[in-house]
Amino acid sequence: MSNTAPVDQRPSLLLVDDDSTLRERLARAFRERGWDVTTAGNHDEAMVAARRESPEYAVVDLRMPGHSGLELVRDLLAVDASTRIIVLTGYGSISTTVDAIRLGAVNYLPKPADADDILAAFARAEEAPNVAAPETLQAPSLARAEWEHIHRVLADSAGNISEAARKLGIHRRSLQRKLQKYPPSR
Repeated sequence: MSNTAPVDQRPSLLLVDDDSTLRERLARAFRERGWDVTTAGNHDEAMVAARRESPEYAVVDLRMPGHSGLELVRDLLAVDASTRIIVLTGYGSISTTVDAIRLGAVNYLPKPADADDILAAFARAEEAPNVAAPETLQAPSLARAEWEHIHRVLADSAGNISEAARKLGIHRRSLQRKLQKYPPSR
């Protein structure tokens, strides 16, 4: 896949993110590379656009008001199973990555991601799978699982530490100390 395309062979891309600044910045970058870009701010807008003209590629934010990005992956593929979808998120975890891939996304990227990151992710997805896959899957450590859970709850609480601490059943100061730590490597 090249970064630019002739006008008569422009690949189509659906960008779905509730952050209008990020969405429009990415749309502009892809248009400058010769892509035909449609944008949407939520699940319903994306489905209207996909039913009108199914995109070859889609970039979907995981967390949006209303229906989640995972639901949108499922619904976009129901409209056209050949759509290549990448899921973007600011709060990734192993479980949501697995869910996105199981639902049919071809790749998963953490935010912030730019057009080059997304193009590289689409290109990696088109490569032949690595036959020499690891024989054993190493489960994440308890510390890593805790860190991911805390950040997921914090994201669900719109960044409100007091509310997240209440949901987690820990003291606010304890949560603040945990948030100051770097994520465990495994």
